[in-house]
Amino acid sequence: MKVLVIGAGIAGCAAAVALHKAGHDPLVFESHQRTADGVGAWLTLAANGIDALAAIGIGEDLLRAGFPTPRFELLSHNERLLASYLAGPVDTYRTTTTIRRDDLYRILREEVERLGVRIEYGKTLRAADVDPSGGTRAFFADGSSVPGDLLVGADGLHSTVRGVIDPAAPRPRYTGLLNTGGFAHEARLPAGIPPRTGVMQFRFGRRCFLGMTLAPDGDVWWFANPFSPREQTPEELKTLDGERWRRELAGLFEGDRIPARELIDASAYVYPGWNTYDLPRVPTWHRDGMVIIGDASHAISPTSGQGASLAIEDAVQLARALRDLPTGAALDAFETLRRERVERAVAQGARTGSRKAVGPVGRVIRDRLVMPLVARNARRHDPAGDWLTGHRIAWDEPVAPVVGA
Repeated sequence: MKVLVIGAGIAGCAAAVALHKAGHDPLVFESHQRTADGVGAWLTLAANGIDALAAIGIGEDLLRAGFPTPRFELLSHNERLLASYLAGPVDTYRTTTTIRRDDLYRILREEVERLGVRIEYGKTLRAADVDPSGGTRAFFADGSSVPGDLLVGADGLHSTVRGVIDPAAPRPRYTGLLNTGGFAHEARLPAGIPPRTGVMQFRFGRRCFLGMTLAPDGDVWWFANPFSPREQTPEELKTLDGERWRRELAGLFEGDRIPARELIDASAYVYPGWNTYDLPRVPTWHRDGMVIIGDASHAISPTSGQGASLAIEDAVQLARALRDLPTGAALDAFETLRRERVERAVAQGARTGSRKAVGPVGRVIRDRLVMPLVARNARRHDPAGDWLTGHRIAWDEPVAPVVGA
């Protein structure tokens, strides 16, 4: 089939590779005028995401570009260790890996290009509909239109395809947190529990949450989630940049023992703040030869560390279904394979995010009661069998149709 993939981000490029491997002919359209090289800070690919990439032949380059961070540590605002546990399985292809976002984009895009799949830039989708001759047709802002047998919406949180499939589709839900981050070079950190290679540390500040890890070259990669009960407007977000933003961000940690100011001062660039969202449930994922994947169908709070991994899983499972079944049956099977899993993950991410922004009483309950329970459960837990990070995709196994669909 000729498959029109809308969006050349992580989900779109992974879908293009997987669809090509499944024997189809993908064509990718990206609204931006250029590649995403140099765009974005960094992210963590969970073990299940690494496994999904390995299923479509991408793995070695990615593991070389990033570095493993299989252990998580949770600390309080006064540097007290609350919990320490393995974040997922640790083996050749399934080790939680931290990587620059643009390195992940580059590796995926280079694989798309190596396969001979075309990416067209500057193509903003405006509408899509059933094509009179069969299949579907995409209409772009430049006045052009392209027919295809199937249209895949990998166009992110504010998906156009989602609205085409269902005009009543829910809007993304604001999580109450902003996001920012940077790369600290030669940071002089005070005494406490230092960042270490292979460990992702999360610190619960009283007004801001901080995550960090030590890269092999000695830089500290960090992110921060300022608490913001009200969603910031586009105009307000423009002010979350530059020296004033550095000062405001550092000020959120005053009174905490968290080494945030040192990280901010040692970072050549601090990313402008942005709102974070999730999508608890999108009722309709597909109709009339159109389907949505990744953030377009189930955006998850960045707190989860699962956004990219679940999007890659989507791409691989969609390709498997389209390899083995007629289009309609394949889309039903894809949704059956994915919906329960991703909605459970989104709900878990929301619960995790809610622990970041709590008042004084909530902090005591979290730090004295909840986190010790987390630590005890983690010590008893086998991450290789975890429903989320231990998930594996058997590419070679056939996908069965949904009974009664």
